[in-house]
Amino acid sequence: MSSKLQKAKGFKKSRTGLYFSIATSLIGVPGTVKRAKEAKQEGDMLQLVDVAVSAAGIVTGVVLLVRELRRLDVVDDILDD
Repeated sequence: MSSKLQKAKGFKKSRTGLYFSIATSLIGVPGTVKRAKEAKQEGDMLQLVDVAVSAAGIVTGVVLLVRELRRLDVVDDILDD
């Protein structure tokens, strides 16, 4: 395995990589909220269910990333400041 590929794999587990992952997960929130408002106005139950599943995926992803940050003792350091 090349050193560049190894370095890229290590980035995901770094603090910076985890912050980046959280940010990219949260980018989907405004679009999901917009879709929810439109579906509610139209009374489209299937779209509302789709939005709920999407929102659950976003929340789950962020919670998993925060758990990983806690494992690295990053969150505790931030909260103590």
